[in-house]
Amino acid sequence: MSKKRPNPALFKPLRRAIGVPVWADVAIRLGLALGLIFLVVMVHWLDRDGLKDTHDGTVSFLDVVYFTMISITTTGFGDIAPVSDKSRLIEAVIVTPIRLAVIYIFVGTAYNFIIKRSWETWRMKRIQERLEDHIVVLGYGVSGSEAVQELIARGTDPSCIVVIDPSSARLALAESAGCNVMEGDATRDETLEAVRIGKARSILVSAGRDDTTILIILTARHVAPKVPITAVVRADDNELLARQAGADNVINPVRFTGLLLAGSAEGQHISEYLSDLASVTGRVQLVERKVKPDEIGKPLEKIATGKGLRIYRGSRVIGFWEPDANALEPDDLIVEISYASCDPA
Repeated sequence: MSKKRPNPALFKPLRRAIGVPVWADVAIRLGLALGLIFLVVMVHWLDRDGLKDTHDGTVSFLDVVYFTMISITTTGFGDIAPVSDKSRLIEAVIVTPIRLAVIYIFVGTAYNFIIKRSWETWRMKRIQERLEDHIVVLGYGVSGSEAVQELIARGTDPSCIVVIDPSSARLALAESAGCNVMEGDATRDETLEAVRIGKARSILVSAGRDDTTILIILTARHVAPKVPITAVVRADDNELLARQAGADNVINPVRFTGLLLAGSAEGQHISEYLSDLASVTGRVQLVERKVKPDEIGKPLEKIATGKGLRIYRGSRVIGFWEPDANALEPDDLIVEISYASCDPA
């Protein structure tokens, strides 16, 4: 049984940013080549008395254009030729360098738009086929773009981030950050399978609308049943739906903003500290990691990498004040506050 291939009509291939838009590059190259050719035409026309036409002995403007084109293309039929010393000097000193420049422009254009771009397409296809342990960002609106910027600030290689969004304008911003991007519908299995979402390290969903976000979560959980999914929803009653759809973590930016506001009412430094914890640019940061072998059996408060706050043991959540926090066990997940420069790995 043959393997089902993704339908290419549902999305555009993976890509990364290029320095200049294709249309601008083509226009610049063609404009420069035509300008140089026009310059040679004018030089030959001004020096037409030094040219000899073996056909009728008269050099018209059409003959000058004809001679310029066969000269630029190095065809050289010999029916029109420079005969005076001045004309030959012009051909050697002025026309020949221009001829080489025009050839270089056309060869360079062929390289960029045929060889180089074919190579780039093949290379990106190979990257797409080998994607593994990457982060997939579904939706590049305000929350998605902020998440990508924070990931990059935390040291994540942009080439390990894949952004899927239906908007080419938003994808252009992701490309400029160095990310791999794909224009497509993240609610379709074929789109997610094309970026090997099942091999991803994590999935971040921020579609802008809660109904779209929940549908994307359902699709992503179906395609990648074991990959952690974090989603952004804005309505409280949709948080439960997002978790039931398969999201491991659900973030409500409205609620978080409310927490910051409430913290400000309780003390002027509380909201500042919460923001400090959430950003890599702060002095401290929250870290989630697996327990180390040399920490097994020790109390949570004795870890050396930071201040232990919570233990995730299977489905249980254990606070630092609870008796079960007095002995760490294998496979425990620890949430701690670490110095920003501390590497918990």
